[in-house]
Amino acid sequence: MESKNMNNFSKIIIFQATNLSVYDALTNSIPEWWTEMFEGISNEKGQSFTIRFGTEIFKTMKVEELLPGKKVIWKVTDSLIDLPELKNKTEWINTTIVWEINSIDGKTTLDLTHHGLTPEVECFEICENGWHTFTNSLRDFIHTGVGKPFNPDFAVD
Repeated sequence: MESKNMNNFSKIIIFQATNLSVYDALTNSIPEWWTEMFEGISNEKGQSFTIRFGTEIFKTMKVEELLPGKKVIWKVTDSLIDLPELKNKTEWINTTIVWEINSIDGKTTLDLTHHGLTPEVECFEICENGWHTFTNSLRDFIHTGVGKPFNPDFAVD
C-alpha cells in the first residue's frame, strides 16, 4: 500500500472534541499550545504569522488554505533553527504543513503532514521530537483548555 506521506513527517492525533474546536485551536489559539512567542495573523488566508522559541529559533508561515473544520495549510516562508549541531539552519523554508481534520466514529482525527520534513533533512530528529511535544500540548489544550506551549521565561539555555 502506497502512502502519500511516505517520506514526510506525519502524525495522526485523535481527539474527543469537535472538528471546529480542533480547527479553532489551529487558527486562533497557537500561543496556547505551541509557543507564547507568537506574532501575526493565523486565522485569515493570505496572512502570515511567526512563532519563536527564544532568540535562536523562529518560523514564519503564510496561511495558504483554511477550510473550517476540515483543513489548514501553512507554507513556511522564513525560518531559522540556530542550533550548534545543525549546519543547515534554514531547512524549514519552502516546506508545507498540512492539518487535515476528520470525524470518525464520534471522534475527531487530525492528520498532520509536514511536507519537506523528511529523514534526509538534517533537523529531522530534532523537529520530529518538537512536533511530538507540541502536538501533545495541542491535545492537552483541546481536552483541558490548558496546553504546554514554549514559554521564554521558563526556557532552558
